Amino acid sequence: MLPVLIFPQFDPVMVHVGPLAIRWYAMAYITALLVGWRLVRRLAGLSPRAATALQVDDFLTWATLGVVLGGRLGYILFYQPSLYLAHPMAVVEVWRGGMSFHGGALGVVVALALFSWRNKLSFLAFSDRVTVVVPIGLGLGRIANFINGELWGRPAPSGLPWAMVFPQAGPQPRHPSELYEALLEGLALFAMMWVMSRRQAIRERPGFLSGLFLFGYAVARSICECFREPDAFIGFLPFGTTMGQILCIPMAIAGAGLMLQAMRRPPRTLLMPVDTGSERP
Repeated sequence: MLPVLIFPQFDPVMVHVGPLAIRWYAMAYITALLVGWRLVRRLAGLSPRAATALQVDDFLTWATLGVVLGGRLGYILFYQPSLYLAHPMAVVEVWRGGMSFHGGALGVVVALALFSWRNKLSFLAFSDRVTVVVPIGLGLGRIANFINGELWGRPAPSGLPWAMVFPQAGPQPRHPSELYEALLEGLALFAMMWVMSRRQAIRERPGFLSGLFLFGYAVARSICECFREPDAFIGFLPFGTTMGQILCIPMAIAGAGLMLQAMRRPPRTLLMPVDTGSERP
């Protein structure tokens, strides 16, 4: 019989700065936003240019609000609406956890739509550049979930060498599904998006990269859900599906539709005027 790995009891607080506690989960969000911001600055300037560096800088605040507000509201509406109706003050207790990627995605879509309209940008073209870096946040967020010892996997078959016992989930070895998601939804999806974004022929078809991300994430998340323990307060849905898989269905349909429409339209070699004002270094 192979030895079983025991989940290391990580401290969810990364560092204390006086009375302030910086948690790994918060650091994952901060790192993803900062790294993503720098990469989008580079991507947005590639031909055909979708936005200026100054506009990307301004969008960082919009993206942050979209992720946080959308993620929190999405979790409340999709997963535990009755709990928050009974305890409305718990809505602001974000330090207790409770963020939904699907809600965060909707929040960022709203932010992208409003920002693009206000700045007279191509919504689809700008979204294409932003969605390329989203998997960075997904991967770092899942690593933070693992450090927190949460969102563990389903019971693993005997003999699985990387099966792990999560003390809060009982003595049974389980899949470290957080790491599966970090690899598939994070690293693999980012690699695919980055490679495709380097092709000018793809960038000239606004909406294709956005659709590829939506479809790719839906597939990756649906696969990972087969190894992840469903939330105890929801459990399995009809036909053995999970809430995460159900929420991925409209994403996959929307993604496929965006890619199809992008390939049907003629390529766009110019998205915005070359001279668009001053740029920050």
